[in-house]
Amino acid sequence: MTRTDDEPPEWARERARELMAAEDDADGADPDDDRTDRDDGAERVPDVPAEVVEEAERLTRLAREAIDPAAAEGYRDRRDELVTEHEYTPRLREEDDTLVLYPEEWMESGTVRLDRIEDTDRAVEVSLSGPGDADRYREVAAYNDAVVEAVAERANDVHAETAESFAAFMSNHYVRGVDDATPEMRAEFREEFFPRNGWPTDEQRAALEESLETIDRVAAELDEPER
Repeated sequence: MTRTDDEPPEWARERARELMAAEDDADGADPDDDRTDRDDGAERVPDVPAEVVEEAERLTRLAREAIDPAAAEGYRDRRDELVTEHEYTPRLREEDDTLVLYPEEWMESGTVRLDRIEDTDRAVEVSLSGPGDADRYREVAAYNDAVVEAVAERANDVHAETAESFAAFMSNHYVRGVDDATPEMRAEFREEFFPRNGWPTDEQRAALEESLETIDRVAAELDEPER
């Protein structure tokens, strides 16, 4: 039927009102909503960067192996501070020797609240005694011990004793050969491990740089470990 007036039909006016309301909702939407949805999705699993997890594992191993209780506490404090910066809490699960990092919002008074866990994949677990690690450790430790023996044969007792400390540091804390230490690792040995856990004599302290050079020189004369 043909209409004789200029007014649109009621259904058209209703549809127009719906479209206008939809446009108003879109204009007033929070621009962060899409980001929030993405943040709550799979991309957040887990939230803590891989390099932070690796450093937390390393500091945990250092704390466990430190002879000086103060040094062990210092390593744990550094680990806790690092992980806390990413809103996680570290825990050591002793029954299976595993370092676990929990999101802070799951915790209350140091205990995980099961009712707060919305996605278990956000937790991070790192085995501290995996079977593959043991084989690699034995291989590297054997090489480092061989370097220590060679230093003892070719240099004085001061260098040999420092070589033993450096070998223990590289084997236990990084599972790397003594000749594979980075400048950062050497600095950590000089400033932290050696004075706290190496029990150095005055002669060792005075000859530290020469000892490290001797270790490098002797290691270069031996076969490299497989990498």
